[in-house]
Amino acid sequence: MGEIRGNVIVGQSGGPTAVINSSLVGVYKTARDRGAKKVYGMLHGIQGLLEERYVDLSDHIKNDLDIELLKRTPSSYLGSCRFKLPEISDNREIYDKIFAILDKLEVKYFFYIGGNDSMDTIKKLSDYSLLNGSDIRFMGVPKTIDNDLAATDHTPGYGSAAKYIGSITKEVIRDGLVYDQLGVTLLEIMGRNAGWLTGAAALAKCEDCEGPDMIFLPEIPFDVEEFMHKVAELHKKKKSVVVAISEGVKTKDGKYVCELTDGIDFVDAFGHKQLTGTARYLAEKINREVPGCKTRAIEFNSLQRCASHIVSRVDITEAFQVGGAAVKAAFEGETGKMIILKRVSDDPYICVTDIYDVHKVANVEKKVPREWINETGDFVTPEFVNYIRPLIQAELTPIMVDGLPRHLYYTEKLNK
Repeated sequence: MGEIRGNVIVGQSGGPTAVINSSLVGVYKTARDRGAKKVYGMLHGIQGLLEERYVDLSDHIKNDLDIELLKRTPSSYLGSCRFKLPEISDNREIYDKIFAILDKLEVKYFFYIGGNDSMDTIKKLSDYSLLNGSDIRFMGVPKTIDNDLAATDHTPGYGSAAKYIGSITKEVIRDGLVYDQLGVTLLEIMGRNAGWLTGAAALAKCEDCEGPDMIFLPEIPFDVEEFMHKVAELHKKKKSVVVAISEGVKTKDGKYVCELTDGIDFVDAFGHKQLTGTARYLAEKINREVPGCKTRAIEFNSLQRCASHIVSRVDITEAFQVGGAAVKAAFEGETGKMIILKRVSDDPYICVTDIYDVHKVANVEKKVPREWINETGDFVTPEFVNYIRPLIQAELTPIMVDGLPRHLYYTEKLNK
């Protein structure tokens, strides 16, 4: 391998995960090991870069202990953003500015850790680079707890979120059996259009737990009255009913169930509505219509993506590997690509990295296959569970100090 020309820059974008910093470490350590002189970190992704907010990561990751701490630190160390780059034909000036900043920093390798929207950023930047004869190489590093990126078998971040969901669902089911009365517990789990996370609640079904009674994914239209009927039928057999439901379930007319209550006001740069309240709406409806039934709505919310105390070792290892693989590919001449994971075997579980054209990934949403959802649309099949189970195996214990996990964090000085 010849001498590496130029510096490296890496950013994090979109919603964080429990292992996103392991990918950051994978980029940083591999780049340094392969001879990069400087590895910069964008503060708050491409939006921060446009404001020339960045750091030299060598000033903050100084030794092996820092690397191990950062691998175990949840959320995005560099901060994140939800910033949509315009089409090149609509605003070339913003691209001129980005490339001027990269040239000033002598950057030749650009890595972006993120999901669908982040791959859209890599696609546009690599296209602009090609149009203008730039030799900067752009690579996407996959992450998302939603597991909805196309082409890759799964995404780093999903395994740990699934492990958390399966574990907490088991504990909630135990809790629901405490009182001798009718009850319904609704677990609202993230998932706008894809039900990968909600389906992970099925992991709770094992020899010491009967699992949730129903699971509803956004891939299947949701009928509120049919749901009420199913709850009533379950109550003829048991007192405590536990239901896992995606925040993004919709009725047949395309309306989010959470919109049946107070409505949704916030929409991000990519046109995504903020979804919350599905479980609360259904719990209140049951309260009104089922006398003597105790209900509880539990929103897993951001806990799904920041629970690094129960991280999957498989997940954190693969997150590191995709970061390193992105650097290797870029240093060997690849650009406009995303690293993907390819499953070779389930038993024993073997997964390898590969590269894929980001143009075939950006803005393509991978949903749960219909054949992995049961016929009645209220649970997942064994094939779904078999797909997830290898991804949640083993643990990486946090480094504990004074009884609590120790993290590595960076706080930007706003008065610089």
